[in-house]
Amino acid sequence: MPRPKTWQLTAGAAAVGLALSAGSVALAGPWDSGQRTAERERAASWGARGGAHHQSPMDPEAPAPAPSAPGVLAALGVPGGAPLPAALAPLLADPALGPHPAASVLDTATGQEVYGARADAPMTPASTVKIATAAAALTALPPDHRFTTTVLAPAGGGALTLVGGGDPTLDKARLAALADDTARALRARSVGSVQLAYDISLFSGSAVHPIGPNENLAPVVALMTDEGRQDGSDSGPAARTGDPAGDTARTFARLLRARGLTVADPAPGTGPADAKALASTRSAPLPAIVERMLTNSDNDIAEALGRQTALATHKPGSFEGVAEAVPAQLAKLQLPFNGSVFADGSGLDRTDKVTAGLLTRLLAKAGEPKHPELRPILTGLPVAGFTGTLGTRYGTASAATGLVRAKTGTLAGAGVNTLAGTVVGADGRLLAFAFLSTSAPGADPAPAQRALDRLATRLLEH
Repeated sequence: MPRPKTWQLTAGAAAVGLALSAGSVALAGPWDSGQRTAERERAASWGARGGAHHQSPMDPEAPAPAPSAPGVLAALGVPGGAPLPAALAPLLADPALGPHPAASVLDTATGQEVYGARADAPMTPASTVKIATAAAALTALPPDHRFTTTVLAPAGGGALTLVGGGDPTLDKARLAALADDTARALRARSVGSVQLAYDISLFSGSAVHPIGPNENLAPVVALMTDEGRQDGSDSGPAARTGDPAGDTARTFARLLRARGLTVADPAPGTGPADAKALASTRSAPLPAIVERMLTNSDNDIAEALGRQTALATHKPGSFEGVAEAVPAQLAKLQLPFNGSVFADGSGLDRTDKVTAGLLTRLLAKAGEPKHPELRPILTGLPVAGFTGTLGTRYGTASAATGLVRAKTGTLAGAGVNTLAGTVVGADGRLLAFAFLSTSAPGADPAPAQRALDRLATRLLEH
């Protein structure tokens, strides 16, 4: 495998560090309701400190600003500032990408588009739309937000209600822990026999995605376990249950029975007006959920986040609410829309439309010091040859392995193949890129994926 040159690794560290350092989401150390409180407050107080051309820190005792990437590279004898050559054009013309692909490459430090081809043309994005879904959720909800599944009970009775909080990451282990807490609380009340209802009213509208039942997504409901998967997997396509909420409630009832309680068969319903929380389980903080969605291209998480965004902005928790809420949140970031359509949160809907330019500008926003809340978009991108949906792409012989970070997108039946992410070029610039293709020939997406990977790899050389 060609090993990255020392200057390239140093450039990558310098450029990515400058983009991420100011206000980055804490990836190590104890979490205090999401991003560490002290770090979040400090990030909010920072201006654009890093880099030779940024303002000086207000604190006279603060460390001096980090040098800009070009200065680091000059010391290493690497030329900087070379314009992106037209060499991308023949790669974009690969027949595997269909007749009218689109491309945008943006210098994240300046916001300047250094290469574009149909960059403002609305295209079907497939799963790269999850970048927009992530941005909308991260701006609508606080970074310490967690999704809560709750057991309600009235003070003097055994009428339990399992209330779905729209947590797509609830798994069997957490459901069992919730049963432990519930049984313990009931024993403290000397209650040994209960009825169980389950409430999924948080989300509304159709639970079935417009493309119909399929192995890429369970019905979108506010209560589910293991994403309704029936094969024990935790990512990728899988056989799904048609009733994830009912299955979760029945599993919860069995868990309570195993803990010595008498439990009637569960039924849909809401709790009595005087019911209060008896036990609950909370998800990981929002940034961790966003990262998981992007790394694994998790459709169930994406659809749940879309609905949670809608609810947080006082819109219905439905596909229709998502279609209103996502563009409304992106508008707050002052991003170009140019015919964008957000029919869902996952990108499975063929009627979704975004531009390559919108995706690169979203990625650039995620690196801005004034938007630390968006940093999980960058930290959640799959790493070429290592993680998530890029784990098996590029391979050991590619110079891009470990250096390209990008969200993938594929709708094989529609000939849609996309790639959007970041890479550090040879001149030290952190580049955001998006390559979108439709109407690819043949049913096999592999040729188009290889063509996209070649485009991203070429950015390393310029």
